[in-house]
Amino acid sequence: MNEARNRPKFLGRDHHPKAFSVWMAGGGIKPGIVVGKTDELGYNVIEDPVDVHDLHATILHLMGLDHTKLTYRLQGRDFR
Repeated sequence: MNEARNRPKFLGRDHHPKAFSVWMAGGGIKPGIVVGKTDELGYNVIEDPVDVHDLHATILHLMGLDHTKLTYRLQGRDFR
């Protein structure tokens, strides 16, 4: 069965849209740590998913910034 025929035509990013990899060093990152796991194709997250917003908050924390204090107003709503 052709899986591509069953997907919506426009998904935005179509390369690994459900999982991502990040290589980080320094800033207090433990060497050799791995968080999460994907299936054998690297497509679906199967263990310990991490939201990209949590990743960004972690990076800001390691840089000494409090992500809860970084807000901007857009159309009458505060975003962090």
